This record gives sequence, structure tokens and C-alpha cells, in this order.
Amino acid sequence: MAEEEPKKVETETPSETPPPPPPPAEPEPEPSAEASKDVVEEKTVIPPSVSEETAEESEAVAVIEKASESTEEKKEDSVNRDAVLARVATEKKISLVKAWEESEKCKAENKAHKKLSSITSWENSRKASVEAELKKIEEQLEKKKAEYTEKMKNKIAMIHKEAEEKKAIVEAQLYDFSEHLRILFGKLT
Repeated sequence: MAEEEPKKVETETPSETPPPPPPPAEPEPEPSAEASKDVVEEKTVIPPSVSEETAEESEAVAVIEKASESTEEKKEDSVNRDAVLARVATEKKISLVKAWEESEKCKAENKAHKKLSSITSWENSRKASVEAELKKIEEQLEKKKAEYTEKMKNKIAMIHKEAEEKKAIVEAQLYDFSEHLRILFGKLT
């Protein structure tokens, strides 16, 4: 019974009214080694006399306050621990979300970079094919120009040749005519 009372004292919460006085102590048999241990434990809970009752009351209140303080501290520690664990869990979730966001951002950037590079390579290949086609056309034009230039030079040469032949014919006719006139005039004279 004496052991149950200290447990009650520890679990009681402090109240404004002082605890009721403990029941009067029963006469104890001769103390043995085990009994002395019980007495030591009981001394803090059961006051031995009325004059010491006020002093022990303050001790009991102090024990109750200490017990309630330790209970409150345990509650505060538990609440603090829960708050810290909640904060750690929240921070972990936030860090996971940030890591996921960063991963998604990197994926999107890599995808965009890949698309941009494929567009750039497409543009470069199209430019190269158009430039090659332009160069081919320019070569064809250069070849045609050379052919037309050659034809024109040949025409000019033919024209010059025909002109020379006509000039020679006209000169030959003029020479024949002048010879004919000289002959005619030479006979007359």
C-alpha cells in the first residue's frame, strides 16, 4: 500500500488546493533490512508528525510540482520532438520536391536543347543543299555562258570572213572593171 501511494503522487497533476493530509501512520513492526528500505521510500510520502506536516506538505507539493514539471517537460520534449520530427519530415519533403523540380527542369532543358540542336542541324543541311544547288546552277550558267561566248565569237569570225570575201569580190570586180576600162581606153588611144 505504501508503494502505491508514491505512484499516485507522481501521476497527479498540480491543483490549486493542497492535497489532503495523508492517513495516520500505523505502528510499524521492528524494522528489518527490507523494512528500512520501505521506510526510506515512505518518508518522502507519509509525514511522521503534525508539526512536521507543514514542512512535509511543502516537500510533497515540491515533489508533486517536480513530478508535474517532469511530466510537462516530458510532454514539452515529446511535443518538441514531434515538432522537430514534423519539421524534418517537411524539410525532407520540400527537398525531395525541389530535387524533383530540378530534375524535371533539367529534363525540359535537355529536351529543348536537343530540339534546338536538331533544328540547327536541319537548317545547316538545308542551307548546304541549297548552296550546292546554287553552285551547280552557277557552274551550268558559266558553262552556257562560255558556250554562248564561243558561239558569238564564231559568228563574229564568220561575219568577218564573209565581209572579207565580199570585199575581195568587190575589189576583184573593181580591178576587173578598171582593167576592162584601161583596155577599152587603151584601144582608143
